[in-house]
Amino acid sequence: MDKQHDTRPDARAEHEHSLAADLDAMMSLVANRRQSLRWLLVGAGAGALPLLGCGGGSSAATADSGSSTPTVPAPPATPTTPTTGACAVIPEETGGPYPADGTNSNGSGVTNVLNQVGVVRSDIRSSFGGASGVAAGVPLTIKLQIVNTNGSCATLAGYTVYLWHCDRDGQYSLYSSGVTGRNYLRGVQEADGGGNVSFSTIFPGCYAGRMPHVHFEVYPTLAKSVSAANRIKTSQFTFPLATLNEVYATAGYSSSVRNLAQISYASDNVFSDGTTLQMGAVSGNATDGYVVTLTVGVAA
Repeated sequence: MDKQHDTRPDARAEHEHSLAADLDAMMSLVANRRQSLRWLLVGAGAGALPLLGCGGGSSAATADSGSSTPTVPAPPATPTTPTTGACAVIPEETGGPYPADGTNSNGSGVTNVLNQVGVVRSDIRSSFGGASGVAAGVPLTIKLQIVNTNGSCATLAGYTVYLWHCDRDGQYSLYSSGVTGRNYLRGVQEADGGGNVSFSTIFPGCYAGRMPHVHFEVYPTLAKSVSAANRIKTSQFTFPLATLNEVYATAGYSSSVRNLAQISYASDNVFSDGTTLQMGAVSGNATDGYVVTLTVGVAA
């Protein structure tokens, strides 16, 4: 107790000695307290450490006894930003010769499915709008998430995707010989509140000269998706080689085995500059089907 706060006569008498004596007494107190702590630790083991730290005391005592809460190693931090470059703008790519978005002809005139009734759908395996034909092949679910690279990767609800790809024989509906009267494997989806679109389809085949891929265009709204002039992004994505080999070992994909052996990502005219932002993450198997997911960054 500090004597300036205690005016009792006996207290004054008790403290009427030198500063050196006071310091000696204090050091003795600290030493005795530390020695007591060591005895307790030796007798009770390290498990007593948290209990010793529960009371107040000098900094010396706290240093020996530790914090009142045991220190637990922190778990590895969960990245708040994908490490695969998901927040970068996906590369602009060609729509190829078979877009059916009103920008070219299929030999019989300009073809545009974007303004046709029935094109807005999730399951794109069958033809629509009066056309016939259903695409056969290993089931595939495509899940894309549209994010804004200009807005901290915020998801873009209401943005719309037009998606198309070849069938398991490498043919494109409306263009390739034998399937010009079909319009399957084409569809439009509006993103939900999380920026997500989903398509039920079949795994595309591999035709000569290209790695297997899926085409898509991004539009700012569903209303604007009726005209290719309103698209804000045209791109493509591909699949891991291990998945391709697994799929093409199944019935119906024999020509894809031969074509895939003659091409690579490095020699492909779209993916030769890298696939970091265009490689889908795949789960599933050839029996039950696959799910491919990809984050699509656009500068909205």
